[in-house]
Amino acid sequence: MTPLKSTTGGDAAGTNLPVEPDPFIGRERDLADLRALLETVRAVTLCGTGGIGKTRLAVRLGHALRGAYADGVWLAELGDLPAHGPPDPVARRVASVLGVAEEDGRPLPETLADALRGRQVLLVLDNCEHLVADSARLTGALLARCPRLRVLATSREPLRMAGETVWRVPPLEPAEAARLFEERARAARPDFTAGGGAVEEIGRALDGVPLALELAAARVRVLSAEQIAHRLADRFRLLNAGDRTAPPRQRTLRAAIDWSHELLGEEERVLLRRLAAFSGWTLEQAEAVCADEVLGADEVLDLLAALVDKSLVTVGAEVAGEVRFRMLDSVRRYAAERLDAAGEAAAVRTRHRDALLEAAERHGEIGIAEQAAPWAARVELFRRYDAELGNLRGALSWSLENGDIEEGLRICTALRTYWIVRGQAAEWAEWTDRFLERGDGLPAPVRGPALAGRAQLAVGGRDFAQARAFAEAALEPCREAGDDFMTATALVTLAEADTRAGRLAEAAARLAEADALAAQPGQEWNRAYGSIARGYLRIREGRLREAREPLESGLETMRGIGQLWGAAHALIGLGRLDEARGDRPAARAHYGEALPILREIGARPELARALAGLGRVALDQDDPGAARAALTESLRLSRSTGIRLDISRALDAFAELAAREGDPAGAVFLGGAAAALREAAGRAPDAGARFERELEPLRRELGEPLVAQLWAEGRAATLDEAAGRALREPDPAGTAAAAPAAPAAPVTPPVTPPSVLTAREREIAQLVARGLSNRAIAAELVISPATVARHVTNILAKLGFGSRAQVAAWAVDRLDCGPGPVRNG
Repeated sequence: MTPLKSTTGGDAAGTNLPVEPDPFIGRERDLADLRALLETVRAVTLCGTGGIGKTRLAVRLGHALRGAYADGVWLAELGDLPAHGPPDPVARRVASVLGVAEEDGRPLPETLADALRGRQVLLVLDNCEHLVADSARLTGALLARCPRLRVLATSREPLRMAGETVWRVPPLEPAEAARLFEERARAARPDFTAGGGAVEEIGRALDGVPLALELAAARVRVLSAEQIAHRLADRFRLLNAGDRTAPPRQRTLRAAIDWSHELLGEEERVLLRRLAAFSGWTLEQAEAVCADEVLGADEVLDLLAALVDKSLVTVGAEVAGEVRFRMLDSVRRYAAERLDAAGEAAAVRTRHRDALLEAAERHGEIGIAEQAAPWAARVELFRRYDAELGNLRGALSWSLENGDIEEGLRICTALRTYWIVRGQAAEWAEWTDRFLERGDGLPAPVRGPALAGRAQLAVGGRDFAQARAFAEAALEPCREAGDDFMTATALVTLAEADTRAGRLAEAAARLAEADALAAQPGQEWNRAYGSIARGYLRIREGRLREAREPLESGLETMRGIGQLWGAAHALIGLGRLDEARGDRPAARAHYGEALPILREIGARPELARALAGLGRVALDQDDPGAARAALTESLRLSRSTGIRLDISRALDAFAELAAREGDPAGAVFLGGAAAALREAAGRAPDAGARFERELEPLRRELGEPLVAQLWAEGRAATLDEAAGRALREPDPAGTAAAAPAAPAAPVTPPVTPPSVLTAREREIAQLVARGLSNRAIAAELVISPATVARHVTNILAKLGFGSRAQVAAWAVDRLDCGPGPVRNG
């Protein structure tokens, strides 16, 4: 039997595969998997959207497999065949490629089957989508009669035939996309060099689609990568100059998608353009938003499945028990243009926003336990809204653009707990502010809860001054609306802000007022959260024995309503209480118990705080290895949320760790960086309470001039520099010797790191160490006993102590506490 010959350019080696015009980039894993797959199955269809690289992958695979097929690897290109032409178009093209002549009076597929029977051949059918039925019939007939034949097809939709294995060609990985762009860019302009993150931005914006990347790379003849990235918002105009020798459908990005669009039925086109309102969706959402009198809800499932088959819609992961779908960004932009041209954009985007609003308010009530639900259901909601972020941003943008201020504010208010948990309070506070700025005349039932929710977002971002202002403003409209739930919420938020500001009596009064409202049914969340806030208040007051009961009560209530995030907040409070009382094993246990809850829902801010607590306890237990592990994760989480007070606390703890590890210079540097960050966040730029205990011996070890220099360097450091210094592993040989030498004569007066205690508090600490009572201290300083008591409470809170004895021991070590006149420290 003679080898098959091609009449269209095949060679004696048994192939007509084209020579690859330029280097093939990436997809090494895909190639390996496909080679293995073709050893076990006989028909594989490479499916994907236009420009995803199906043909190039098939040709590359064919070249790699030439030695495995004794009778050759043959490519039949179908893209130029008309959809409505002579009968058996696919068979005629295959016969032409293989050099098989038609026989009068005999069907051509039978002739082909006889020619291929017994031959070991890989037949590549390229671009089958417009001839999918004919391709399926021929492939099925040949495979049934030719046992050594393998068929590799490329198509924008599956052939849907027995024995077919569909391989969805994925976009390029980010690193592969960058390599492809750079390779093609250098071919267009040999002196091209990539700089910054523009190439990575282009790869992300173009979803790793090779055709789009190659078209973008061709523009480096006249544009920089940064300019290309900036202009991708108008990508169809930008990416309109491709290879003149390529088929017309592959010369521009629009033409590639046009080709797919033209193959759709009318109802499929309607659904495609309406889906442009989403960044990702479920079947239920598509039915709610896309159906109307033109397109029935009962039709959406089959139409959506057809769009998936035709590679215009991608099936994503399952989230909260529902499969999600998405479009590549270029397809979505194309569909959005079609939506605008059809005059449907306003109606569809409003339905999209309203569907999200309805779900957000229902899910928001579940989140804060106004509606009963198990914890597992709440965990699913957190995961759902991770996937919904793009939709929510789109809905909020549409509401602002359309002047729908009430609807936008209601979305922000409903989902406030989600934003706080995820550490995204800053972004969603900004969204809320944009609506509030345009919210004059809003009804009290909308404005009051929005202000209370905004106050909670401020607490989430640790901006307690803002929290107080918004919560105060929320009280009147919440009361006017008769909204006891949000009134109680605002009061608890006010109590939190007052506690942080040292207005402890005011905080207690706010909590008492909130308690009266939260006693009603359905207020379990506020009742529990208020109880936890009372525990934190008592810690701040130095009433440590009385703090445990409200924290444990809040913990029990939160567990009872299935709100374990709230329970974790109570556990962190109990950990802090145990720290203050010096019960390190109990503190470690409470912080550790909070961790799995917080990890389950990705609660980055609280997770960072619990880990910071574990790090502090490990330091107290002289376990620097465990401290470094916990503090490293805490700092990285805090940086990801951008909450400056949390970052500063992490740097404070690292300063203490550096001192323990023998790096006094690093300790002072990190203390200065933490102080500067606190000052930038609007807090006093003092050293952290715990670090105060380290500063005195560091001053003695390094000397005041060097401490001042290192402190100033830390204050001037960027966040990246400070974090890099914190995360640097300790030198086993000791790092103290690496400290910079003290300047002989500083040009400017040294800036000494301030004490966490005020001058008056240091005076009182000295007198406590000498054994004086509050009344005796009052007589010594000529102030009232009540003022002394307030100062002692502040000292306990700032230093993290639970008793006067701890203050006395600390002061004896670090202050001049001998008999005689008191000296300011």
